[in-house]
Amino acid sequence: MEPAGRESAGRGRAARWRRLLGGLVVLAVLVFLFFLPWWVLLASGTGWPFPVALGGGVLFGAALVAFPVMMALGHGRRQSDAAARTGDTILGVIWVLFAWSALGGVLRLGLGAAGAGGQTAARGVAVAVAVIAALLLAWGYTEAMRLPRVRQVDVTLPRLGAGLDGTRVVVLADTHYGPIDRARWSARVVDAVNALEPDIVCHAGDIADGTIAKRREQAAPLGRVRSRLARVYVTGNHEYLGEAQGWLDEMARLGWDSLHNRHVVVERGGDRLVLAGVDDRTAASSGLAGHRADLPLALAEVTPDLPVLLVAHQPKQVAQAVAAGVDLQVSGHTHGGQIWPFHYLVRLDQPVVQGLSRHGERTQLYTSRGAGYWGPPFRIFAPSEISLLVLRSPV
Repeated sequence: MEPAGRESAGRGRAARWRRLLGGLVVLAVLVFLFFLPWWVLLASGTGWPFPVALGGGVLFGAALVAFPVMMALGHGRRQSDAAARTGDTILGVIWVLFAWSALGGVLRLGLGAAGAGGQTAARGVAVAVAVIAALLLAWGYTEAMRLPRVRQVDVTLPRLGAGLDGTRVVVLADTHYGPIDRARWSARVVDAVNALEPDIVCHAGDIADGTIAKRREQAAPLGRVRSRLARVYVTGNHEYLGEAQGWLDEMARLGWDSLHNRHVVVERGGDRLVLAGVDDRTAASSGLAGHRADLPLALAEVTPDLPVLLVAHQPKQVAQAVAAGVDLQVSGHTHGGQIWPFHYLVRLDQPVVQGLSRHGERTQLYTSRGAGYWGPPFRIFAPSEISLLVLRSPV
């Protein structure tokens, strides 16, 4: 028993060291995220008057301290919407300042190499970074809060029957109902969807951040969505941070088909189309019984010659779709990057950031930029969308 006890204690110490190391890495990243904008805007040879330098330093320091506290209170157990709004806004502001401060630093190096350095150049770059960031944040907030634009794409599916030619599929993704109450926005989105006169409406996951009780009013307008053939919904990764099964049940209550590793078949003009859906790829690690992405189960008993439209939250799930011979997968998750230049990081994790792409011999993937936003209430160079896919049979 003693060796086993020592082994267990050793594993415990290793786990504590890993947590400590992970915490230190997060702290280092957080400090650098705030340090670079402070350096470019207030230090690094700018020579601002003492009150300006002091006031700016206090502001950056207060934000650095407040950010993790607000995020913990807002997105932890307490789920304080006021704290979440504050923390999310700080995150968006500091990310934009960081990105443009990095570009400003490169510009400073170039000016210095050209012999145009000094205090004047430092102040000019600092002012330019601050002005550009302020304008982008104001514009980004407007973009995040506006009614998403409709993005129409024709998608030819070789196996689609002539009776289904012209089928109108509206894709909603990443509505992310959250700490900023967007019930009126949600109603306007539903009106925009209904105006497209869809045959099929797919919600590709990440419906909300928070409990059903807190977000029910924002999600309620989804019950008014109209479609001729089907309304289908799958879970996203954010559902698995809370009440995934609850959201499946809530969407079913609102009249949607919750595709929890299953499919439905729609028909028009004598031709049929399989609408399949799978859980998000994070479902297996959620601990919820019966939740995991199971494409074979979703396609069980599907007639092999029928075309398949798969709804799966993350684009990287397309690998399984290719192996199964799926014709079209629709996804969300990426937000198109949401705030430039974050799309470069998204691309490290996902095969596609947005739009229509081809994978393998048969499978196509449409990745929506999403209708809402997560966290920071900003969208910069990554506009939201309501996707209208018009399915075409071969000529």
